[in-house]
Amino acid sequence: MTSPLDAFRLDGRTAFITGGAQGIGFAVAELLASAGARIVIGDLSADAGGEAASRLDAHFVETDVTSTSSVDAAVAAALDVGDGRLDIAVNCAGIRHLGGRVEDLTDDEWSAVIDVNLTGVFRSCRAEGRAMLAQGSGAIVNIASMSGSVVNRPQSQATYNASKAGVVMLTKSLAVDWAAEGVRVNSISPGYVETALTARSRAIPERLEAWLGYTPMGRLGLPREIAGAALYLVSDAAAYTTGTDLLVDGGYTSA
Repeated sequence: MTSPLDAFRLDGRTAFITGGAQGIGFAVAELLASAGARIVIGDLSADAGGEAASRLDAHFVETDVTSTSSVDAAVAAALDVGDGRLDIAVNCAGIRHLGGRVEDLTDDEWSAVIDVNLTGVFRSCRAEGRAMLAQGSGAIVNIASMSGSVVNRPQSQATYNASKAGVVMLTKSLAVDWAAEGVRVNSISPGYVETALTARSRAIPERLEAWLGYTPMGRLGLPREIAGAALYLVSDAAAYTTGTDLLVDGGYTSA
């Protein structure tokens, strides 16, 4: 007898994870590996990526999401690992440069965040989508943020917010474009999570106090709690789910 939990198994599937060397990306890679997937970690840091891959008995390919050629080569490498198939992609690569108020931002500061957080997701989805469309199936998950739906307080981060709102709408657009061709595209919008990306802000007592005060659950999230959402979205349990932005934010956007 098969169990309903079998729908969450990923045996025999190949998963490519950008930004998979640490934080949410590594937690996703670890959980998908435990569900049976072959893991290919794509990351800008060769040292961190190689170490993460070693911990998971996974494959690593150096990936710069600001470079089309690098992303295309990384997806090609993932296809080699998967014997010509890419079943799953989770795009976690991102940066968090607050940059202050918009009137003080330079063009370069704006462009740096948009190029990684939004255009980098576009480049990744384009390459992953081509592979999945060719085989007639696949699941992509983009890591967005609750900042794509609300304006965070007390910090000013218009660039980051705009980039993540773009990821949510890009996800929905691709989901509609590719639904009839067997490729599902969803996003996850985490709230404040304990990662290296938030460490600097968490070290400011008044900022951390505000974050916790605005979060009904009164705590930060953990990377593994975001990974659980990713496992659902890439598995057969979510076979009828596409174009969804799944908020995992401790109630922040509901308050």
